[in-house]
Amino acid sequence: MKTYSLMLAALFTAIACHSQPVTWQTPPRVGQPAAAAPARDPVNYLIRVEWTEPKGDPKSLEVLTTEGSFELNTLQKASVKINNTDLPVTLKFNGTLNEINEDKGRLQLFLGRNVPYVTSTGGGPGAISSYSQTSVGLESTFIVTYGKPVVVQSDENGDISVLVKRIEN
Repeated sequence: MKTYSLMLAALFTAIACHSQPVTWQTPPRVGQPAAAAPARDPVNYLIRVEWTEPKGDPKSLEVLTTEGSFELNTLQKASVKINNTDLPVTLKFNGTLNEINEDKGRLQLFLGRNVPYVTSTGGGPGAISSYSQTSVGLESTFIVTYGKPVVVQSDENGDISVLVKRIEN
């Protein structure tokens, strides 16, 4: 019986050593392609936001980025004057760009600014004021066609448009 068990074990080992390993693949979920798309060369994108302000010239920001997240924090050229003091206004432009195909992308963005305001003022000559800031802006997600501007906000204060260009290297 021992010989039979040893021969059976040797036969099993020989078969196992000559067989191919089994690989298990998870089937694709409903709505997903069965095979992965071939890798594409990465590209840069130029994102330009332009807005108009009442009684002012158009203003704009441009960011060069790849697919994914971007963030820009900067100071607005004009400051806010409160109690004869010039206070800076910060501009914030951030978001995420995801390519849908070679012609379109999904852009989630925030465009805003921190605006200073007086919270309290002391009495008498040489009074000192306390300031705080509040954040105002636009947060939105939309589809862009590369090379074509789209108006994302329009009101009595003006328009905000976004242009995304694919920059081929």
